[in-house]
Amino acid sequence: MEALYAALRFFQTGGLFMYPIAFILAIGVAIVIERYAYLTVVGINNRRIWKRILPLVQDRKYEVAGELAAQSNTAMSKVLAYGLQRALSGAKGEEVQLAMEEGVLEFIPRLEKRTHYLATFANIATLLGLLGTIMGLIEAFSAVAGAGPAEKANLLSASISVAMNTTAFGLMVAIPLLLAHAFMQTKTGRVVDSLEMATVKLANLMSVDTKSPQGGT
Repeated sequence: MEALYAALRFFQTGGLFMYPIAFILAIGVAIVIERYAYLTVVGINNRRIWKRILPLVQDRKYEVAGELAAQSNTAMSKVLAYGLQRALSGAKGEEVQLAMEEGVLEFIPRLEKRTHYLATFANIATLLGLLGTIMGLIEAFSAVAGAGPAEKANLLSASISVAMNTTAFGLMVAIPLLLAHAFMQTKTGRVVDSLEMATVKLANLMSVDTKSPQGGT
């Protein structure tokens, strides 16, 4: 309980700039939760559909694989569907891979959506903290100017201590947001890498026999 009271006292004495920083923190946490859940689901669904499509391609059952990819709404299935459609139309390995790479480029913005906001919010939180401290120092020096000689030292030290709360809070918000931004970028990169790996592997498999898309029945 003492820690909670200390945190509340810290927040209350920080001034008005603590509230926009707290608002930024709330938005940042919401983005992290949403992006983490989205990327996790995308990764699971991609692996699931890849495990189903890969054996069909290895058996040269391209039509069946294409139908399966068309029925799914995952990023992996959409990307692979581009290549399978090109293969069924008689395209060769390089053309198939280029078609799938176009699909990957189409999905990258969806995977990276809102992640860049985390770095921006971290910078804003830091700047708001510094601005709050500067405004607090201005008020402190104004108050000291009208105080008695005996009170100036104590009043100035207390005012500076309170003014520093906004900078501290801004940094406490900015640092986790920057770490979350780096983590989300890494997680997004893994999903993109898995898509690119699948396109290369599928193109290599289909380049062996692109003239028999209905084989293996």
